[in-house]
Amino acid sequence: MIRRLPAFAPRLARIRFTLLAAGLAAAAPSFAAWNALAELQRSGAAVSAAALDLDDGKMLEQLNAGTRLTPASLTKLVVAAAALDAWPADKTFQTRLLAVGPFKDGRIDGDLFLQSVGDATLDHLSLWSLAAQLRGAGVNSVSGRLVISTAPFGALGCETKDRCEALSRSDTAYNAPLAALAVDYGNWCVELRPGTLDAPAMVSACGLGQLPIPVAGEIRTVGASRKPTYWVERVTDAGGDSLRVGGELPQGAGVTLYRAMSDPPLGTGLVLKETLREIGIRVDGAVVVSHSPVPAIAYPLAQSEGLSLKEQLGRMLRYSNNYVADELTLNLAAAQRPRAPSQLADAARVLSDFVASLERRRLTVDPPPPRLYSGSGLTPENELSAADLVALLDDQYHNTRNFPAFYGGLVVPRQAPFVFLRNGSPAWLDRVALKTGTMDDPHSVCGVAGYLRKKDGGWLAFAAIVNGTPRRRHVPLYQAMQAVRSDIDALLAKY
Repeated sequence: MIRRLPAFAPRLARIRFTLLAAGLAAAAPSFAAWNALAELQRSGAAVSAAALDLDDGKMLEQLNAGTRLTPASLTKLVVAAAALDAWPADKTFQTRLLAVGPFKDGRIDGDLFLQSVGDATLDHLSLWSLAAQLRGAGVNSVSGRLVISTAPFGALGCETKDRCEALSRSDTAYNAPLAALAVDYGNWCVELRPGTLDAPAMVSACGLGQLPIPVAGEIRTVGASRKPTYWVERVTDAGGDSLRVGGELPQGAGVTLYRAMSDPPLGTGLVLKETLREIGIRVDGAVVVSHSPVPAIAYPLAQSEGLSLKEQLGRMLRYSNNYVADELTLNLAAAQRPRAPSQLADAARVLSDFVASLERRRLTVDPPPPRLYSGSGLTPENELSAADLVALLDDQYHNTRNFPAFYGGLVVPRQAPFVFLRNGSPAWLDRVALKTGTMDDPHSVCGVAGYLRKKDGGWLAFAAIVNGTPRRRHVPLYQAMQAVRSDIDALLAKY
């Protein structure tokens, strides 16, 4: 069920000037500037913006710096900093295959277990590696079930509108329900390959000969000059997940796409069972999901190391991967608390506490932590201010151990994967490294935060958040980004 959280209008009434902003303002003159954003604010938008010189610690410009607004995916900056504070940048997360029961003459007379310690980047290639190791160990059949263990997290349910709606259907990838164990970020990885002219295109799973779920409909192959009109959606009923497809696919190269699973642990088990079958290992029992720990008598047969933390952070920040962000949030909470969290909102308290700790280090006081309910930023009730983000960026810049991995995940606009960032002046394109956050519902959000390179080689940290308000609920993304770029260009020209 959807977690009930404070409504948008009362939250705006609670926005406040944080202790960090007050402390920085007391230390140096406050320059409003942010002229384009100030104009946007006069049109009805809510704005929080700040720029800090990292060489001398002076606040250069600020506009409602302490006002906490919805940050959307800027929350992922908190996840990255908190993760690097907790673990070394080369930490990896392991996934294992274990068995319970006698193993003789190539047959396991019992159950096979898949267990993960929180690898958010487990993919179908990793499952092939596990299957190949199992085959290499001499296993050719399993008499029992394939058990997918979600311990210690158990059933997490859904806590955001997007993920709850994805339980019944999805035609995208970003809204995969969160789970303790999932392949391909909780998605069905689907390959479309054109056939001969007017013949059906092939619809299969990535790396497999066939999908382990039904496919209804067909995609017709058309000439290479035709425009693609294919569509693929995942639907779920009492029988489980299935794909519905239609439209036309031009001849030429194939297409790979992702559709959110309704039950990622179960979906992962189905993909693994099909992988085992295709590599020559028969599993007689069904795929089941268990929230109990793997039995102590289980013995390991295969293991896969996930991507290192710094690589996970790079994917999370550069491509704004929601699944990685929320999986890391769960892992952080499990590592720092005696009992694993049962819900994402509970786990996200470690992020709120981390932000508060940064201000505590600077001001030796106990500031109120921001309200954070997810690491991905999918929850519109998340709150961060420009001052919160600038404090975090300042802390990471001066942390010589963590800064390379943290900075390495940010995007330089000229090389950004998103077109809307690849427009602007040469200074904007090359002297900025940033993370963005956007959202449309229940109100618009455009957030940008990161680092600016000064003309003398020094550094600035900046953050700007634009929210829609009850007076003006939706501020177009192009308009908010134009204002941000204009004000950043002014900073780059001055410094």
